[in-house]
Amino acid sequence: MGRTQEERRAETRALLLDAAADLFAHKGFHATSAEAVAAAANRTTGALYNHFGNKEGLLLALVENWVEQTISDLTPAIEGAAELRDRLDAVWAGIVRRDSETGDAWLLLEFELWLHAVRDPELGAVGAERFRLLRESLAGGLAVWAEEFDFDLPAPVEDVSAQIIGLLLGAAFQYRLDPTSVTNNVVRDGFGRLLGLSTVAVSPAST
Repeated sequence: MGRTQEERRAETRALLLDAAADLFAHKGFHATSAEAVAAAANRTTGALYNHFGNKEGLLLALVENWVEQTISDLTPAIEGAAELRDRLDAVWAGIVRRDSETGDAWLLLEFELWLHAVRDPELGAVGAERFRLLRESLAGGLAVWAEEFDFDLPAPVEDVSAQIIGLLLGAAFQYRLDPTSVTNNVVRDGFGRLLGLSTVAVSPAST
């Protein structure tokens, strides 16, 4: 059966977003034209303008998509393994995922989005809201962890959430350039300190 117009529009939008994410990450926002994005998606430039208005609108849509995707990726790790250290490892693994589909392009795109958000007030407002949602989502998970594993957070949960996001992104940027310098143990121990726990509490006995 033929697809509906709504289904075709949804497919076109998804293809344009995927193409833009890859090109913006690897070539940069300013170095990538609307025509290049449309060609990579096998769509017309008119379709891009119809869906997003312009290239800036496409970048805004990417920011909003990353809010949902990041929360979706982190939620299973926050709610998953029985051991605290395994949950911490799962969060870190989600941040530095290198699967065949995404590679580490997300990290390059993350930096590209941040770079333009600090220069553009409209994009900056969306970016700030994105981080607020991430902090809120992580804070909810941290509160559950503290109760489940019977420990007290060393500061208000909102503050600890912001600090952990800073740890994750900072470690990920270093990992991108030199993976050997940022091991699971380094990140896990950093988590432990921010959570007010000894490294023994979050590390396997052999480490």
